[in-house]
Amino acid sequence: MNNKEAIIRTSNLLSLGLLLIFLFSYSSCDQETQTSTYNSLVDYVDPFIGTGGHGHTYPGATAPFGMVQPSPDNGTPGWDWCSGYHNTDSMIAGFAQLHLSGTGIGDLADILLMPTNKEVELTRFGTPKDSLPYTSRFSHANELASPGYYKVYLNDPEVGVELTANKYVAYHRYVYKKSNSPSFILDLGYAINWDAPIESQLSLESENLLAGYRFSTGWAKNQKVFFVIESSAPMINFSMVSNGIISAPIKSVTGKKTGGQFFFDQESTDDVVLKLALSSVSIENAKENLKEYGKINSFQAVKDNTRNEWESILAKIKIETPLDSLKTIFYTALYHTQIAPVLFSDVNGEFRLQNDSIANNQGVKAYSTLSLWDTFRAQNPLLNILQPGRVRDIIESMLSYYDEQGRLPVWTLYGNETNTMTGNHGVSVIVEAYLKGIHGYDVDKAYRAVRETMMGDMRGLKPYKEYGYIPYTALDESVTISLEFAYNDWCVAQMAKALGKDRDYDYFLKRSNAYKYLFNSETGFMQGKSEDGGSWNEPFDPKFSSHRAHTDYTEGNAWQHSWFVLHDVPGLIELHGGNKPFTEKLEQLFTESSEISGDNVSVDISGLIGQYAHGNEPSHHIAYMFNKAQEPWKTQYWVREIMSTQYSTKPNGLSGNEDCGQMSAWYVFSSLGFYPMNPASGQYELGSPLFEKATISISESAKFVIIAKNNSPVNKYVQSVALNGESLQRTFIKHEEIMSGGILAFEMGPEPNKDWATGND
Repeated sequence: MNNKEAIIRTSNLLSLGLLLIFLFSYSSCDQETQTSTYNSLVDYVDPFIGTGGHGHTYPGATAPFGMVQPSPDNGTPGWDWCSGYHNTDSMIAGFAQLHLSGTGIGDLADILLMPTNKEVELTRFGTPKDSLPYTSRFSHANELASPGYYKVYLNDPEVGVELTANKYVAYHRYVYKKSNSPSFILDLGYAINWDAPIESQLSLESENLLAGYRFSTGWAKNQKVFFVIESSAPMINFSMVSNGIISAPIKSVTGKKTGGQFFFDQESTDDVVLKLALSSVSIENAKENLKEYGKINSFQAVKDNTRNEWESILAKIKIETPLDSLKTIFYTALYHTQIAPVLFSDVNGEFRLQNDSIANNQGVKAYSTLSLWDTFRAQNPLLNILQPGRVRDIIESMLSYYDEQGRLPVWTLYGNETNTMTGNHGVSVIVEAYLKGIHGYDVDKAYRAVRETMMGDMRGLKPYKEYGYIPYTALDESVTISLEFAYNDWCVAQMAKALGKDRDYDYFLKRSNAYKYLFNSETGFMQGKSEDGGSWNEPFDPKFSSHRAHTDYTEGNAWQHSWFVLHDVPGLIELHGGNKPFTEKLEQLFTESSEISGDNVSVDISGLIGQYAHGNEPSHHIAYMFNKAQEPWKTQYWVREIMSTQYSTKPNGLSGNEDCGQMSAWYVFSSLGFYPMNPASGQYELGSPLFEKATISISESAKFVIIAKNNSPVNKYVQSVALNGESLQRTFIKHEEIMSGGILAFEMGPEPNKDWATGND
């Protein structure tokens, strides 16, 4: 028995003595569990989870995968304000219409609105937060958020604000005090972090309608947002500004930074609803979006409709547990997985590409905000189960971006290729969907896209093809990029095999062995290798991190990145010398001391358990690798440990960036009891289910039910598994088994069953 096994046994004995305590609380919750009666699943969702720490989520309103995301913006620059909002802030600068959910880069926050009750100094529009004339204090005690709805009271203008949205239109409701002068500002010069306006235009077309555009550069280099705003109350007076100069009393201004203040009648207006629609194409398209999806004038009716949409989305998975706090964590996680990608095409099907051409996929909705390096791991696999129809549209969108740039997208924001992060995981996403039976698009074109993407020369592919790996002398982050290319190659090989393209299959399968060049058997880590194929990048420290520069690893170190061989775990085990040395090294990852060395440590390294960093995606599959080395009880132990320490009901309840749903998708899968360790394989590794029962609605006629008998915080170890009543002596289930519906039954216990699925039975 090694030291870790002794620790586990001791912990189990202590846990048995604390069973009564665990019945009333669970370590993943930072608050006492209370018995509550909820009318719907929406009531369990807390959009404030992730707005603290490094979660980078926003609390505002959005429909599932909606085009608009009206949400409060603090106006504070900095990494933890990438979504525009952070729970530690006490000021609101306004309410913009576009936001990113949990990313690590600050952009969007376009078209800022803010209600006020006095005339403000327009010449200070577009300035930093401390100079803005319209900011307001607020209290978190006066905030409320639920899926599709946000509410806050602004202390300084004494105005109540409510936000909701449907697929295309943002609704703002402002409640003024009658004693004040009701108005609102529109600041098109407002920008945070990377974003910077290039040109904007604003016109008052009638007393109830504003229109204009805002062009900007930043993470998205060519972002063009056209908008219209319809007011329920006439705008009886106005002032406009352009580049810090108040304009003459004309109804239109153009400049780099424009904006205006628009006044309502003081005597008859205390409640105003603004409807705002956007388009990447034109003002005319924005008007068409508003006409089609702004027909409902009642704010409450829109709020209710969007709430019902969210209820339908959340009801695709129903869990049974006596702990309301676990329901809050789970349904908030599920909510976060259904926000991105976001709808990008207008109601007429048009959308703008980064070269300013206008595309139209003829009846197929286009999507943007494709955070593929993050989401290919679990969020896209979750969509393949819950949203296969939407996945087809996402693939069509990716093929449109391929048409424009000659390769599949890496990270698409507002139709722009940002080239952010490593690998080419548009390849992985398309191949996974195809192999899981999601078709209905041009398959031949899809294969050409994945093949041509991996046959190009960009982003490290040229030296990768020349040497079979990327030498550290050729490119920073060479180890991570090589390992990810190897997985992308394996994916292409699998699609080639399915299509009968045997030569391509052999070629890409051989290339997928690139990981073998980088394994140093003396250290047990993947290391940077020189062009000569024999010498390593030294001196070597597996705990060393340098953020995105002068490093062999992306946002991490050798401890975290040496396990990225999703497609050939048996081959990786063989490199380590067999199951025992492999699992000993893997166990050391979780028990090693957590210090990170270096002067430029990546801030993304968070959520540390030993050197395992759950706060960043490269670690997400690792706990499931024990399964492949015939020690599945260690997967069960560590998966429970991660769930219990890295997720909570607090604003800092995510250990790292939410990253467009990936951080939450890990929890959704893992809490159900399985995870797509290698997404394109069609297999899901079994872990340790958290709930007594969970039901996934696959279709109207098919449901997949997961039952965990004798489940508890103590009984975290799998004793046996049955699929549709038949004993299952393997550590995975298949995609087709889930999609066919059925019952997966776990028998749980307090001690590991080292005979289950190990070959010892």
